[in-house]
Amino acid sequence: MNNTEVVVIGAGQAGLSSAYHLRRTGFRPERDFVVLDHSPGPGGAWQFRWPSLTYGKVHGMHSLPGMELTDADPARPSSEVIGEYFDAYERTFDLRVRRPVDVHAVREGEGGRLLVETSAGTWATRALINATGTWDRPFWPRYPGQETFRGRQLHTAQYPGPGEFAGLRVVVVGGGASGTQHLMEIAPYAAATTWVTRRPPVFREGPFTEDVGREAVAMVEERVRQGLPPKSVVSVTGLPLNDAIRQAIADGVLDRQPMFDRITPDGVAWNDGRHVDADVILWATGFRASIDHLAPLKLREPGGGIRVEGTRAVADARIHLVGYGPSASTIGANRAGRAAVRDIRRLLAGEPVAA
Repeated sequence: MNNTEVVVIGAGQAGLSSAYHLRRTGFRPERDFVVLDHSPGPGGAWQFRWPSLTYGKVHGMHSLPGMELTDADPARPSSEVIGEYFDAYERTFDLRVRRPVDVHAVREGEGGRLLVETSAGTWATRALINATGTWDRPFWPRYPGQETFRGRQLHTAQYPGPGEFAGLRVVVVGGGASGTQHLMEIAPYAAATTWVTRRPPVFREGPFTEDVGREAVAMVEERVRQGLPPKSVVSVTGLPLNDAIRQAIADGVLDRQPMFDRITPDGVAWNDGRHVDADVILWATGFRASIDHLAPLKLREPGGGIRVEGTRAVADARIHLVGYGPSASTIGANRAGRAAVRDIRRLLAGEPVAA
């Protein structure tokens, strides 16, 4: 049994931001706090991104606190650029991330401590920062006939880049940023592409101002305050209508079709009699929060999510969710890491935390 004051689960942007603020306010790594990460190396979910997602295509990547990401080559894969940056960050601030460590469950322990059960042993901790993100829980919708499809089905989490789709007929499902990026990349290689979404996509004209950002975050924040599963910030802001998007619309690449009703052995079909032949169905259907390891604590509300005020779980002040809901962006994770550490310091000092 390992005793510590704080366990941080996850070493992506949210986890590293939290660890930085812990260290900056006097917590010592490996003695007062420990960072556990199940990935094979530094980089969080970025290390698993497809090679064609270059750093120049990344939207709104904010530097971690205390160390700017500068002079990055926009033509390099984002997985390499951000992986190297996170690695340097961990070494610069001596965060001593333990990996690969799989967290199996978090349970109630003795003396007010939480037990974090992992592949590398159990930690008894007074507070927990959960920064596990969403990458490990890709969402796969279910449609009639899905198991009969003779082609290939894959999710954004498995996207290998556009070259593998050369000469193939590809159906891309999903109206978010990943779906549109996949389509624009695949179209020059594929024999044909078809874009289907449940709802018509919303394209946003004009700049993404601070007011727009605050409004979007407030909408996501209200959901988690009610105990509902969080939606992405993009889902409430819409897609930016830039020159590349405009060209793809003009070229017919972003010609949205309504969601099909069933999958056939050789494609997808609608109840009105239409059918599209397909060799590949690419599900760009997003991700869900990776929080199953918290299930023993029974934090979920009837609505399916965890009620959160700021970063603190309403049902248990010892637990903070950073990178969950409104803080699921790179700048949001930075701010949330600082806020979580501030609250945890009060908790451990026996001071009242905000209601």
